[in-house]
Amino acid sequence: MAVNGVEFEQRHGKSRVRVGRVWREPSGRHHFVEWNVSISLLSDCLPAYTRADNSDIVATDTMKNTVYVKAKECRQQISVEDFAILLGKHFTSFYPQVSAAIINIIEKPWERINIDGQPHDHGFKLGSEKHTTEVVVKKSGGLQVISGIEGLAVLKTTQVSNAISKTCMLTQASSLLCLSGFEGFVRDKYTILPETRERMFATEVTASWKYSYETLASIPAKQLYFMEKYMGVKKILIETFFGPSKGGVYSPSVQSTLYDMANAVIARVPDVSSIQLKMPNIHFLPVNLSSKDNPIVKFEDDVFLPTDEPHGSIQASLSRLHSKM
Repeated sequence: MAVNGVEFEQRHGKSRVRVGRVWREPSGRHHFVEWNVSISLLSDCLPAYTRADNSDIVATDTMKNTVYVKAKECRQQISVEDFAILLGKHFTSFYPQVSAAIINIIEKPWERINIDGQPHDHGFKLGSEKHTTEVVVKKSGGLQVISGIEGLAVLKTTQVSNAISKTCMLTQASSLLCLSGFEGFVRDKYTILPETRERMFATEVTASWKYSYETLASIPAKQLYFMEKYMGVKKILIETFFGPSKGGVYSPSVQSTLYDMANAVIARVPDVSSIQLKMPNIHFLPVNLSSKDNPIVKFEDDVFLPTDEPHGSIQASLSRLHSKM
């Protein structure tokens, strides 16, 4: 909006509201989640900025308290997406001046523990990758739901003996033995990286996907629907990255594997309209201590130096036609 001859945009909210919620079944089985909630409201509170009039401001402390109250009111286990929608609906309906609410939630990966092969009723351990969501709810009933994964660390090793290396170069069928490579890239005076069809492939996947639902009324009423979809997308990403348990699948580049993973989600999950993947190329460098004076100390077949920096940065997004992230 224009204010005193300048363009002015504003929003306010509360970040890093941490909440844990336990649901207890009559059988004694418990369910537990830990969420980190951030709220941002778009509201008509211009006088607070221009006239020091706070009468239309929803206090951020009130937002924090609302998170705990709404979590308590959820009598059944609920997904992060549904909880974000619930919060967005509250803020846009309860406060006349609020036109839209943007809710971001990160769920910590608490996983049920197994004792002697049996799932424990109320014991959990912390896992790795996090479940994320960003939900935009508008007073008009408009909706945008984006789900995601952060920190999905995956790695596949490769067989790098000289015999296998020669076989991989000679026959396409046996390339399944070499799970990752990189060749045919631009070479110039700054390039020293050798081409290879056998290298370690490690990455930490960050994925976000947008659902096709555009209104509150279009959301499926099924309990834990979004959790089911989240687990399904994660399964597709992992299966596409690794391939079959016997033999795996060859990756000619991070870019090619990223595209295959994203395309598999679009093809197999009709409710997803677009997906974005970020996959840094985390390097494991072969160790070679051989020299002309000591040619025996040679470890490059099975000993590697893990490195965090620098690493390659690869990202891309796929959308169905007429769909945008």
